[in-house]
Amino acid sequence: MNEMAFPAPGSDTVLISPLLRLRNLQPTSLSERPCKPFHFCMSKLRSLPTLLLHGGKPMSRSNMLRATLMATTLAIFMASAALAQVTQTVGASGAIDWSQQKLRSTGIAAPNPNLPFGAQRPAALEAAKLVALRNLLQTVNGMAITSETTVKNMVLENDEIRTSVEGYVRGFTVVDTRYMSDTSVEVDVEVPMAGLADLLLPPGKAVPVGGAPGPVGYPPAGTAAPASGAATGLIINAKGLSVTPAMAPKILDEDGNEVYGSKYVDREWAVKQGMVGYAKDVPSARTNQRVAPNPLVINAVKALGNNKADVVISNADAQMLKQRSESESFLTKCQVMVVVD
Repeated sequence: MNEMAFPAPGSDTVLISPLLRLRNLQPTSLSERPCKPFHFCMSKLRSLPTLLLHGGKPMSRSNMLRATLMATTLAIFMASAALAQVTQTVGASGAIDWSQQKLRSTGIAAPNPNLPFGAQRPAALEAAKLVALRNLLQTVNGMAITSETTVKNMVLENDEIRTSVEGYVRGFTVVDTRYMSDTSVEVDVEVPMAGLADLLLPPGKAVPVGGAPGPVGYPPAGTAAPASGAATGLIINAKGLSVTPAMAPKILDEDGNEVYGSKYVDREWAVKQGMVGYAKDVPSARTNQRVAPNPLVINAVKALGNNKADVVISNADAQMLKQRSESESFLTKCQVMVVVD
């Protein structure tokens, strides 16, 4: 990688080694995303002495130490944020970011040596986009809609849905392009999950939350009630149950009665932000805007379904949710988080 040229003497231009450009924090493999930023930043801290300010004068030792501390803090913060994301890998080059509600993929292509030199790179870029599109379609097909159904199941059964999904995915956004030293081109593309939800979620209006009554006088099991006031959301702690994220999961009671699902929510809210959000731990879920600042916290009993997307709660907790839903709207507005492994 070429170093930047020095500015003219007296210039106020800030020089930063190209190695420290944030865009280079993007890994070439989606499977590396959770930890790549941290290792990249730490490995490049030795490049900090190349930071030059005010006409190319070297930084003082104190400023260099301060810059090192800031870079280390940034690296740790980025690593923590990445690890907190709920991301599902699909194939070798696709990922579903359930935290950000986006589907992403990467495409790689090499220049065609049979083309004129000036046309090789543009052609390689377009070829990489086509590969990324193919990988993105594979990623979309691998996404679970319910505990029993994936997008692939739906598009195989319904040509109209298949056409709509493929048309939507073709409208992807290119979020990063990398021209590699071996002359190949890599592109990262993504589509929001909201558009797919609009195509795939069933139509209809919300109905009152159901569920079997709990035993009389039996306190809700594993429930942490809000300190005071109305609940602003619901957190289902399913840690350790191997739950798989899905577009339209259900919450069931111990008798199999549906407590929360697509028929109980306002479809507009479900399309806009997803039926549920996913987090790696309860503290992270508590601070999520979807449920903050005053959520209920309920422990799940088990996960159900071929995709293990549905969660089961106790009958007592189900009855409590039914009662609260009669006067509070957090379920209808999809203010629900599920904590997964």
